[in-house]
Amino acid sequence: MYERILSHVWPIGHLLFGDLPLIIGVLQFELVIHDSRSLKDKRSVVRSVKDRLHREHQVSVAEVAAQDVLNVAVLALALVGTDGRYVGQTLDRITEKLRSLHDAEVRAITRQLLKGEAYESSDEDLDEESIAREMLERASEVNP
Repeated sequence: MYERILSHVWPIGHLLFGDLPLIIGVLQFELVIHDSRSLKDKRSVVRSVKDRLHREHQVSVAEVAAQDVLNVAVLALALVGTDGRYVGQTLDRITEKLRSLHDAEVRAITRQLLKGEAYESSDEDLDEESIAREMLERASEVNP
């Protein structure tokens, strides 16, 4: 079993991250939900928006503030990529989609593009034996 788990660890030579830029696009937006009469109504609209954005744009979306306010939702989404133009264009398409919502009105949007540092791998970064041991321990916790 040790050998099987160890075979799933990528060899260091396959990690070529040093040449790729890391771009993180973040969009935070506030929605006003006019027809919300209960938290259940609000959550229905929020869930619909989150699911649609995730499905159509492969972004991570979460409600980050005002969870207990009936008619306001503050959400944030993140998109990670290596092409800054693609990340920016995707955030532009999402912004247009949000402005055309029928169930809610966008009150405010903030946008950030963050550039991560290049990852440089080394033999010290990946200790295959300790990773294999940890994977075995976690597997035994899940499947006693």
